[in-house]
Amino acid sequence: MARPRRGSHALIHVVLGVGGFVMAFPFLWQLIMSLSTNAEVQSVTPTFWPAHPQWGNYAAVFERLPFLSQLWTSVLITVIRVAAQIVLCTLAGYAFARLRFPGRGVLLGLVLSILLVPSQVYLISQYQIVQSLGWLNTVAGIVAPGLFSAYGTFLMRTAFLNLPQELEEAARIDGSGTFRTFWSIMLPLVRPSISVLAISAVLWSWNELLWPLVVSTRAANMPLAAALATLAGDVTVNYPVLMAASLLAIAPVLILFVLLQRRVIDGLASSGLK
Repeated sequence: MARPRRGSHALIHVVLGVGGFVMAFPFLWQLIMSLSTNAEVQSVTPTFWPAHPQWGNYAAVFERLPFLSQLWTSVLITVIRVAAQIVLCTLAGYAFARLRFPGRGVLLGLVLSILLVPSQVYLISQYQIVQSLGWLNTVAGIVAPGLFSAYGTFLMRTAFLNLPQELEEAARIDGSGTFRTFWSIMLPLVRPSISVLAISAVLWSWNELLWPLVVSTRAANMPLAAALATLAGDVTVNYPVLMAASLLAIAPVLILFVLLQRRVIDGLASSGLK
């Protein structure tokens, strides 16, 4: 076989380098804006680097927002939702994939129909339920609608359907019950799909904006995504402080991705999602 030429390798690296720069440029531009003055940001001639970096913009974030309290709220909401979705979606996915019970097809159709309806359609009804429970301006009110995921159920159902039927038959011969078969045999084999479900739940929960804005009006009870929206005033917007707050808000998720990069890539590759 003929070896690839060095020129082709160089061209590939150039193309990948340009593509990587294009993808990273919005983040770099956000970083530059966070160190600029508001006048530099709004100037007609673009400023590619501030004349005097304004590190005080990051300190201003903590003056304008109860940032640590909002960060804790975001972490708490995300952890609860991820844990709940993993438990509920794996159980529901296994039931729809492997168990036979009356009305399974109708119930599955109802669950999947949630994917066809925009979340804004049932926003008012959700608000009325949360209000009647007295959960406004609480973590429980923000968390409740996201404890279950129709997408996660469909994902886990597909993962369990792809496992060989012989595994369950061998477990039954050995005397394992339904839950023992699920917990000890089937669940460990779908770890890549669980990783994808967890990644999706983290990103969705961390970035959710509309629902937290509706049910939380106190700054201390807001997650970070909703709190950033309060920095945009009706008349003027301090864009450098807003960009600094955005960078601080995405930092925990970015650090988590760097630490778990290998697991994230393996999970996405094994599940076939892009």
